[in-house]
Amino acid sequence: MKTFKGRVIAGGNWKGEAAVSHQGFNTLASFQKSALKNAKEVYVSDQNNKDLFGVNITGKALCLPITIGSTTGGLVIQTVCQMGIAPACFLFSESIDSLAASGIVLAKIWENSPVIAVDRLGKEFLETVKTGDIVEVKEDGTVTIGA
Repeated sequence: MKTFKGRVIAGGNWKGEAAVSHQGFNTLASFQKSALKNAKEVYVSDQNNKDLFGVNITGKALCLPITIGSTTGGLVIQTVCQMGIAPACFLFSESIDSLAASGIVLAKIWENSPVIAVDRLGKEFLETVKTGDIVEVKEDGTVTIGA
């Protein structure tokens, strides 16, 4: 087991499976097809994301460095949270960007979403966590891999 401590953006306690992207995660390209199809789950549709293309990320810990892409990124996150098909939590190795933060905060407040977000977990976090690992997130921003 390995534990990391980050900054809480949207708190909560959660335990489940990780889905890991080692590159910037394009929210629009990744969520768009599932959202437009009114799907029950999100399968990453960004062909440029070699780590997660085609992977189901609904209800998982999305572990990523940052989000990238369109200025609609926050709206896309809020939408998939509203639809109930979002990842359970967003775990950032770097500082969260303003677009992702706005989508997560609005989903938490306006949609009463249980989504969790922790940033500044560090480069070692992303080097350690693997897709399929069990991750535990605590309200204080503590993230344990292999819990």
